[in-house]
Amino acid sequence: MRSYLIGLTGGIGSGKSEVAAAFAALGADVLDADEIAHAISRRGEAGHRAVVESLGASFVGADGELDRAALRRRAFDDPAFRRDLEQLLHPLIAARLEDAIGGLTGPYGVLVVPLLLERGGLRKRVARVLVVDCPEAEQLRRVQLRSGLAADDVRKIMATQLPRADRLAAADDVIDNSGPREALGPQVERLDRRYRELAGTARGTR
Repeated sequence: MRSYLIGLTGGIGSGKSEVAAAFAALGADVLDADEIAHAISRRGEAGHRAVVESLGASFVGADGELDRAALRRRAFDDPAFRRDLEQLLHPLIAARLEDAIGGLTGPYGVLVVPLLLERGGLRKRVARVLVVDCPEAEQLRRVQLRSGLAADDVRKIMATQLPRADRLAAADDVIDNSGPREALGPQVERLDRRYRELAGTARGTR
């Protein structure tokens, strides 16, 4: 039976991982596209081979793993390179996600996909789009705090994502993460109850 799926997305630094962890704590199945991207691009995996064969061994570090920092810098400086990299990895990520979706057993599933709305490939797999939102200035502050990236580098990443207004316009549900962490719990709990109801209804109509 196909799982009822929620697509969780949001701009960089919006708090997607925190929100996903809160849903997981309530019993939802959570799949994270970024975690899968890391898994398929480790040494010996298909993504690693694809990058090395297509983009060259210069992106391999001394430990044999991909130099993710170098790939990220090049991708955000060179749109054509970013497209090439995405064309290599996104089909592999999508295939791994599909395999994982088939094994979901919880009341509903949450797919954490940062570029769900920008790329659209997985949009058709989800029943609802949940956007985690906060002001862009707060995104910038959080990313700099956790990663040490320069403000200009963070802005380059943000520029590859949908503008905040467009992302909110595409949302079925929104979690406001502009405030303290304690404010997330009640919002997640409310949506968890709603998603369980919707998933139950969807199962009843199949």
